[in-house]
Amino acid sequence: MTDQTVNSAAGGNGPEPEQYDPSKDPKRKAKSGDPGWKYGYWHDMNRRDRIRCTFCGTDVHAGIARFKRHLAGASTKGKKNSIKCKKVPEAVSKKMLDFMKAYAKKHNMPGESDKEDTATGDEEEDATATQTSSRTTAKRKAETVQTELHTQKASRTIAGMIRKTPEEVIELRHSKNPSQAALNAGCFKRTTEDKDRVDDHWAAFFYANAIPFNVTRSRAFEIALESTGQYGPGYIPPTIHALRLPLLVEAKKKTHALREQHELAWQEYGCTLMSDGWTDGRTRHLVNFLVNSPAGTFFIDSVDIPALVASKELLADLMEKRINDIGRGYVVQICTDNGANYKAAGRLLTERIPTLWWTPCAAHCLNLMLEAICKIKQFSECITNGKRVSTFIYRHGKVLDEMRVKTDNRDLVRAGATRFATNFLNLQSLHKHRQALKELFVGDVWHSNKKLSTSPVGQKVQEDVLSISFWNSVETCMKVSLPLLRVLRIVDGDEKPAMPEVMAAMDYAKERIKAAIDDKPTLVKKVTEIVEDKWESQMGVKLYGAALFLNPNRIYGLKAKPEKARYCQRLRHMFNEVLLHMEPDDDKASVISRLADDYERGEGECFSSKLAINDRTKKSPRKLLQL
Repeated sequence: MTDQTVNSAAGGNGPEPEQYDPSKDPKRKAKSGDPGWKYGYWHDMNRRDRIRCTFCGTDVHAGIARFKRHLAGASTKGKKNSIKCKKVPEAVSKKMLDFMKAYAKKHNMPGESDKEDTATGDEEEDATATQTSSRTTAKRKAETVQTELHTQKASRTIAGMIRKTPEEVIELRHSKNPSQAALNAGCFKRTTEDKDRVDDHWAAFFYANAIPFNVTRSRAFEIALESTGQYGPGYIPPTIHALRLPLLVEAKKKTHALREQHELAWQEYGCTLMSDGWTDGRTRHLVNFLVNSPAGTFFIDSVDIPALVASKELLADLMEKRINDIGRGYVVQICTDNGANYKAAGRLLTERIPTLWWTPCAAHCLNLMLEAICKIKQFSECITNGKRVSTFIYRHGKVLDEMRVKTDNRDLVRAGATRFATNFLNLQSLHKHRQALKELFVGDVWHSNKKLSTSPVGQKVQEDVLSISFWNSVETCMKVSLPLLRVLRIVDGDEKPAMPEVMAAMDYAKERIKAAIDDKPTLVKKVTEIVEDKWESQMGVKLYGAALFLNPNRIYGLKAKPEKARYCQRLRHMFNEVLLHMEPDDDKASVISRLADDYERGEGECFSSKLAINDRTKKSPRKLLQL
């Protein structure tokens, strides 16, 4: 591009044309905050390695760093493009020199922050050739370092814009729909030997320090590795002092900041105080306190109390103290296990705080429900036989090895001592691999082992695996347990809030159980009685009914079914009782009740709009009610 005059209007009738000044054209300057560009520009757009000085018109080679030395009169002498500009104002020259010194000091560039000022171009020409050569070499080194720093800074900025954070990378890795590989995954050529070497080093670290292997399942472990990889070579790990003091203090600050974020959710939506008692390996009776809200679950603290003195009064006092710390107006309910002392503490606490609800642990209730179902004769025999098969296989190495060959190296789910859901999971696992198990007990490996194949236990196990009646009973157990296990997965998971879903899920589970074994009326009656008794006695809380009423994804579907009309009326009645329980102000309660009428009928500005109707199945209840 050359200098030219630009007419502002066609035909010459416009204002007087303005002279084009290339030194003021932003296209002729780099998009940078460097102060040197205020006094220089690219005269030739095809030669951007030359910057023209607006004071003397000299073209300075090698970039903006050399140009600033031209303005400041820095000490690289002997070359035309290094000589100080003779027309530059002294204030501009001093400004450039001060900027370069400050930059050199900030980035620890040796020999730059203490260079002597050069007053004029005449003084430079009087310097000796030896001094010129020495200072030219030092200046070139400093400029190289400065250029590299600029390049690295730009690179980090671009990488930061493209690359995901370690937390985001690990979250995507564990998500159900992982995205494409990281953008920098193809930038490095990694071989199998490289991966094996790194694996060997990590394995040696675990072995040398006796670190439990389940640490590898931790998200924090994966994030730390990803963060180290993004840092690159040369990372120096923190010292023991850093871990003990500054990093620990910083982690504490982050925890307090995280609590502040949770507190905002507690104040806006309310929260649940959860209490969980357990005994550790040193037989200490510990009680953990956690707070759950739409923001997630936050651990408050843990108390060590003797199991013999864990009375209802003590537990109620402990929970009340935490409620006061959180704020009485923000705690909607307390959730504990189903122990007698916790039940009594819950009743005592609701008497002290009238607006509070006590809710037992739904997972514990379902576990007790499955325990009672396991005792029914039709199920107990099948469960016992299934345990016998699994135990026998895992007690004999040759049989176990052959089983893994038949199942493509997959293991069976083994029943736990107190988690009764694992009894049914064990049967599901056996049913999944039933063909492989049948092949196992008719194969040559089994029959060649006379000691096992002819033993009473071995013959019984073989008989069960090859028996049609055994697998029929397994299928019956699965039909009854699967609906309850789905409910357990909802209440025991962290993917979404359980309260708006659990009551609807439980109703659906009851229907599925009845439909699955409707040809066995006696068994249906036994299972239904257990489910109804445990659920109503343990979980018959009106708060769950109110939560289901406020879940538009469920309530509108129920109202569309005529046979569910009475059930929907019951849910509305539960909501009314919860409203009266939690809102002592009659005027406010009346306003809320009228809004609930509009919500129930799908009327009014908030609930009848097309957007609100479309969002019934897309948004959570709390967001829908904010429309």
